[in-house]
Amino acid sequence: MIVGSDISRYPNTPRPTCRGYLHKRTQSAILKGWRKRWFVLKHNGYLHYYKHKKDEGKCRPLEVTKLEGAEIGVDSSLGKPFVFKCIPQNGNRIFYFCATSNQEMKRWLEAMEKAVHP
Repeated sequence: MIVGSDISRYPNTPRPTCRGYLHKRTQSAILKGWRKRWFVLKHNGYLHYYKHKKDEGKCRPLEVTKLEGAEIGVDSSLGKPFVFKCIPQNGNRIFYFCATSNQEMKRWLEAMEKAVHP
């Protein structure tokens, strides 16, 4: 695997399709709410996320999810603007994301749609 810090050594490595901060809904037994995380959608269709932007290329991602075959779409059920969801093909989890603007949400949805249907 080639990480962000290796780009100068591997100039032909494709840059990530989309990257940026999103808020991810947390539904663990202890924590509930929204957590700001740094997301990186790679050209291979895998969505990586980190606690902070500076962790990309330095730390292992908190989670990696394959988007191919996933169900992606806007979600208004949570009563919050700019929320969209992702249900990976294995279907054992639903990810809820919240962008900072409609434009940002559309940018992520378009990039994710391309990863869903390569």
